[in-house]
Amino acid sequence: MTTFSGDETAPFFGFLGAAAALVFSCMGAAYGTAKSGVGVASMGVMRPELVMKSIVPVVMAGVLGIYGLIIAVIISTGINPKAKSYYLFDGYAHLSSGLACGLAGLSAGMAIGIVGDAGVRANAQQPKLFVGMILILIFAEALALYGLIVGIILSSRAGQSRAD
Repeated sequence: MTTFSGDETAPFFGFLGAAAALVFSCMGAAYGTAKSGVGVASMGVMRPELVMKSIVPVVMAGVLGIYGLIIAVIISTGINPKAKSYYLFDGYAHLSSGLACGLAGLSAGMAIGIVGDAGVRANAQQPKLFVGMILILIFAEALALYGLIVGIILSSRAGQSRAD
């Protein structure tokens, strides 16, 4: 007989949040990298001297996976039912934290991929478009950063459901 105090199913939701953060943000990073990479490869055939300058969208897409990893680590270190009671409120807080970060990363990755693909191809034809492309990519990356910030705030709410 165990003396577990808390909800038995709550850790399931917490771990689901950690998995969602990592999986969805890595899906966004993969899509952004692949879509931008196709544009870089296509552009590199005609203007190989611009390939290194056009890697920026690929790097920005790769950062999205790191955001999900950060939230997944924060969530997973907060789940320890043996040390402290873990209630459904805590599990739901971690689930919402993971979903906020993961889905924001997925949407940002899609935006970075589409803008990166079209942007590097357009930059090969008109070099004056580079600064505009970078600004659009920064705003797309900011979407994932918003998800990371909200995810950290939501994750910090776990453990505040009851006074132990």
